[in-house]
Amino acid sequence: MEKQNVPEIFGTMVFDDRVMRARLSSEVYNSLKKTIDENTKLDVDVAEAVAQEMKEWAVEKGATHFTHWFQPLTGVTAEKHDSFISPSPDGGVIMEFSGKELIKGEPDASSFPSGGLRATFEARGYTAWDPTSYAFIKDHTLCIPTAFCSYSGDALDKKTPLLRSMQALDKQAKRILALFGKKVKYVRTSVGSEQEYFLVDEKVFNQRPDLIYTGRTLFGAMPPKGQELDDHYFGVIKPRVTAFMEDLNTELWKLGILAKTEHNEVAPAQHELAPIFSTTNVATDNNQLTMEIMQKVARKHGLVCLLHEKPFAGVNGSGKHNNWSMATDEGVNLLSPGATPYENAQFLLFLTAVIKAVDEYQDLLRLSVATAGNDHRLGANEAPPAIISVFLGDEITAILDAIKSDAPYEGKEREILKLGVHSLPRFSKDTTDRNRTSPFAFTGNKFEFRSLGSSNSIACCNIMLNAAVADALREFADRLEGVENFEEELHNLIKETIKAHERIIFNGNGYTDEWVKEATEVRGLSNLKTTADAMPHLLDEKNKKMLTGLKVFSESELHSRCEIMLENYCKTVNIEGHTMVDMVRKNYLPAIEQNLYNLAKAVSMMKSVSNQVKCKYEVSTMERLSELTDEILDKVEDLEKALADLKGYDEIIKTSEAIRDDVLPKMEKLRKYVDEAEMLSGEKCWPFPSYGKLLFSVY
Repeated sequence: MEKQNVPEIFGTMVFDDRVMRARLSSEVYNSLKKTIDENTKLDVDVAEAVAQEMKEWAVEKGATHFTHWFQPLTGVTAEKHDSFISPSPDGGVIMEFSGKELIKGEPDASSFPSGGLRATFEARGYTAWDPTSYAFIKDHTLCIPTAFCSYSGDALDKKTPLLRSMQALDKQAKRILALFGKKVKYVRTSVGSEQEYFLVDEKVFNQRPDLIYTGRTLFGAMPPKGQELDDHYFGVIKPRVTAFMEDLNTELWKLGILAKTEHNEVAPAQHELAPIFSTTNVATDNNQLTMEIMQKVARKHGLVCLLHEKPFAGVNGSGKHNNWSMATDEGVNLLSPGATPYENAQFLLFLTAVIKAVDEYQDLLRLSVATAGNDHRLGANEAPPAIISVFLGDEITAILDAIKSDAPYEGKEREILKLGVHSLPRFSKDTTDRNRTSPFAFTGNKFEFRSLGSSNSIACCNIMLNAAVADALREFADRLEGVENFEEELHNLIKETIKAHERIIFNGNGYTDEWVKEATEVRGLSNLKTTADAMPHLLDEKNKKMLTGLKVFSESELHSRCEIMLENYCKTVNIEGHTMVDMVRKNYLPAIEQNLYNLAKAVSMMKSVSNQVKCKYEVSTMERLSELTDEILDKVEDLEKALADLKGYDEIIKTSEAIRDDVLPKMEKLRKYVDEAEMLSGEKCWPFPSYGKLLFSVY
């Protein structure tokens, strides 16, 4: 493959700041820049000028169509393409694109999930240009990032509440900075979202109905080798995967996506891509694009990219680590401790605001990552538990303990790490280790929220995180503004906050039974294990009050999202259940029956030759397979009944509880017996490719 000149191709398909500065007049550029940086109202004349240059640029790049690219509550993106062509008087066409078309679109709002906000006959919806996220070209189409709302003004997407949450945090953070004598244009949250995924051979994938319909294997016995040797993690990347990664990087770089790090993950066939930090809104758009392009590029290489959180039982699932921080327009990271964090009062105030936010709204953070797929992943194999806690590390924890007890802090000097070989370099050892079991870990100058599933939109968790921190900063600003002795009140506030919320700080092993007991019984932390447990808490009074008070959601929007997310959970598991039934009745039971027939025929033939032949293997296998056939039939009938019973519930919460308590356990029981039958059956007798073929198919 011909090597690309990265600086030359980077952002070539993006109408970014470089393009705007070159193509727009200084007056138009400065006005648009002010709208983007300072959240001011967009001038209609400016939009018209931008539209003309955007169209000319796109046509030069080979674009023939444009679309308002938005993120409805389906979890994926949506787009409706319109061509630039308009008829000309001479019978030909001209290429046109107006400011009105840039600013507003009208997709059908009744065909997307609305959670009761829109009736089927109430079809009108609007998309509105988001100038803070650059337009880009994909598949010869100019894609314009937009917000999506109904005719009544309710947000029907993930972008709108995200922008609202960023606006709320910006407002409250600037109030805090003003108390320290600092005037800034804006405070923005930034995110780097590490993306994990699996790659499997397309031909093998196409032979698995469960992967095709649900994205995960509903059946499958473990092969002799999984991830036990830890030899795949950071291992040499295989040629076929390297070729995929090279093409993927090229496509991402063209779209201005800062793909930085790539490596093999822990499980066989599992990999990771990590970008450089960008503004949360842009990072969210880029991550949605990344997932789409991963899947497209994989198909070009005869592969399928699996983004399900747990496509294979028995090995690591895939997450999406959300690295979150706050920074000013001058590039000052508000979560950077500096050389002497104990003396950095501003850092400590923002730090304690985050601690307070996570403790008070741990349920919101948990439900923001709740999906049917992620429920299978959380709690083991490097995925954090469902219990939300904050890891700070030894140094920061010691500082907070000193403040809490009004004791002097005895700082720990950095140690030089000596490896015992003279030729190896010496370097400073970090003052704290990393905790892979923590859901929310401080990692030096940012927090890493590790609970997201690989297919999640990062918008959901960042909405809740931004809002919760904004609420804490609002309380802090209300208390500190106008006080006579700022330093004394600041010290008291930090000290009181640490004491009130220290229960959320935990630096130990999140996988132990002792931690679960301590967290729930001693500390009073929530343990919302499933989506059915977590999602209804969105409508708790304290959560509604905070989210509506900051104008991140209206109350009706909150109800709609609770409805949509629970409905998605129920539909997902319902599809999985019916897929299991279909595979068992059409494939597994007939295959086992054929296997029994073959064994019986073999025994009969061998006995006809000699009655002295014991046929121990054949007979013992037949007996157990016959027993398993009966068990499988019983369990598939149980599952069918449980699925049918779901139709009797008229409330989505009751349906989700039935899914959790009845359907999922019956699915697990059915799988257990089918997987045992697989181990007793010859490879040629089994109807679907094994885990071994799936996990090692790209090597």
